[in-house]
Amino acid sequence: MHARSAATVDRRAPARDAAAGAPADPAHPSLLVDAWVALRRYTPARIALGRAGDSLPTRALLEFGLAQAQARDAVHADSQAQSLLAQLAAAGHAAIGVHSAAPDRQQYLRRPDLGRRLAPQSRDRLLQWVGAQPQPRASDLVVVLADGLSPQAAARHALPLLQAVKPLLGDWTLGPVVVADMARVALGDEIGALLGARLVAVFIGERPGLSAPDSLGVYLTHAPRIGRTDAERNCLSNIRPEGLGYEAAARRLQHLLAGARRLGRSGVDLKDDSAPAGAAGALPAP
Repeated sequence: MHARSAATVDRRAPARDAAAGAPADPAHPSLLVDAWVALRRYTPARIALGRAGDSLPTRALLEFGLAQAQARDAVHADSQAQSLLAQLAAAGHAAIGVHSAAPDRQQYLRRPDLGRRLAPQSRDRLLQWVGAQPQPRASDLVVVLADGLSPQAAARHALPLLQAVKPLLGDWTLGPVVVADMARVALGDEIGALLGARLVAVFIGERPGLSAPDSLGVYLTHAPRIGRTDAERNCLSNIRPEGLGYEAAARRLQHLLAGARRLGRSGVDLKDDSAPAGAAGALPAP
């Protein structure tokens, strides 16, 4: 019984090894290349890493450790709000800087609730801006640039996306661009409500992953007010040159904005039925 089971395993081992791949280097026969390696050109996901004996090859293991370190560093990175404010001013955008109720980065990470409300001084700053307008009126859209869980994502991608979407908005009235430090998505609800915006779009650094430490997300909310839920928002994710590019993201955001204004709400009732980039074609030829 035991001898027959052992023989069965021995006969199947060569077939299993053949399915796993072939040696990458004849001088290192224990290093096997995964049979799916050709698919890696289509995705940054960690597939077809190969194996060395019963473990990963050294290169794959080191790359995994590097990606993990980059993700941790992205979460703990310093705010770049002042740099963003300077870039916005240079580009001709009216901008206001605000801060959430989180006093520092450690409290921000430990207390998500603090990142969803404005600090009292920032609330007063927005009210002063509204009061200083000669003819206060509701704006169609307020854009919030928020650091979120990846300040570098906001610093790299928020302004290029804003520049890409602005020409698509036609006669929409825009409020000031608000740069929010230590912010969570829901902070946009309070900001939009104070500024009297019909819609708020929060451009925010997403939680870093092992393939993208600088991915930007956009959360769109109609009639923002404190207490809105995630079911009342629409989201675009993975905005960066290596993911959803600026121009494609701008077109999808404009489509959602127009749909929210037409429908009178956002969230689960608003579907993104815009054609994704490349939807008409198949995978690129090998």
